[in-house]
Amino acid sequence: MKITIVTGGSRGDVQPYVALGKGLRQAGHTVTLLANIDFASLTAEAGLTFRSMGESVEKLLQSPEWRALTEGGNFLKIVMQMNREMSKRARAQAAQMPDLCSDADVLVAGVGGIGGAFSVAEKLNIPVVQAYVFPITPTRAFPSPLTPTLPLGGLLNKPSYTAMRQMLWMSTRAADSATREVLGMPKGSFWGPFAGLDQRRVPTLYGYSRHVLPQPSDWDASKQVTGYWFLDAASDWTPPASLMDFLNAGPPPIYIGFGSMVQRDPHESARLALKALELSGQRGVIASGWGGLKAGDVPESVYLVESLPHRWLFPRMGAVVHHGGAGTTAAGLVAGVPSIVVPFMGDQGFWGKRVADLGVGTAPIPRKRLTAERLAAAITQTVTDPAMRQRAADLGQKLNAEDGIAQAVTAIERSIG
Repeated sequence: MKITIVTGGSRGDVQPYVALGKGLRQAGHTVTLLANIDFASLTAEAGLTFRSMGESVEKLLQSPEWRALTEGGNFLKIVMQMNREMSKRARAQAAQMPDLCSDADVLVAGVGGIGGAFSVAEKLNIPVVQAYVFPITPTRAFPSPLTPTLPLGGLLNKPSYTAMRQMLWMSTRAADSATREVLGMPKGSFWGPFAGLDQRRVPTLYGYSRHVLPQPSDWDASKQVTGYWFLDAASDWTPPASLMDFLNAGPPPIYIGFGSMVQRDPHESARLALKALELSGQRGVIASGWGGLKAGDVPESVYLVESLPHRWLFPRMGAVVHHGGAGTTAAGLVAGVPSIVVPFMGDQGFWGKRVADLGVGTAPIPRKRLTAERLAAAITQTVTDPAMRQRAADLGQKLNAEDGIAQAVTAIERSIG
């Protein structure tokens, strides 16, 4: 079977879909991944065919305008900026989408499919499987990831998904409209494709664990929480010898890194991280991209890393401090160590609250409220609370026993018949 997976965003957004594609390839299917140019090598390493969906997202994230938006944390402004960026490249992307998808027996996509891929599948009569790493199906059980806390005892939970879906649709509507125009299709609904997908009970897979977020009882049988889609390090990957020496020289350090999240004042943020480690008396492993740190800028108790597989690194940490992206949160939980989430925007606060509710990490610290003292106190809590550490270890064992990719592969194969 020929399967095309459509995704986009930063590495944390794309990597689970690469992992899913690798699992499908190992099951005997031919897999093509459509993503932005940043992920050509990652896709090739997984043995998948790569087709570019456009220019570098990493380059966009480093622009001054995007830095200011991300630091501000106003998700609506971020969505509108995304829509403007999509509008700039909408026609060029729309012109190539039909050719990129035309040979697929099935199209697998999540948020990346909203901007035209679902419309191409409709035009070419290609079966679709939705695949997300955060909940998007309305439920009374919990609020949408963009509104982690709501009043009125859950009465607003289900309606909150309408607002979330509309915001996601607003960020990609220009690309979808251009695609439908190129294909000679009528304009899509003002409300986007979600209602139609729901009505047709198009299969929907969720790449997170029921042990972290149980499947709601008000979802129908077309929805399935499969477990996480993890991408393991390449078989020939080995850690730097200097890192191994550092890890062996003392107690497990604290990891601090915020993925693709950008900082308005990166140097001040770096100083904050170093100060928090000093105040808590802990060793640290810091992602050097955060703050532009160099080896000469840090004490001997801190080791700088650029890019290392989280699945390998996190189990060797005493705790992990991160932004709460779905992928990084998953890597922290499966590692079996406590997490400290510092949400910047989007669904990060949702996962940070979930970590705290499960008792496997501290209460999230919003980026705007982050200080060295608050971070130091949270670090101290994670290393001195034996009950939290045990809960984290227990959850890690449950997650390691799951095979979310196998569950998803079976569901995709079953959907085609």
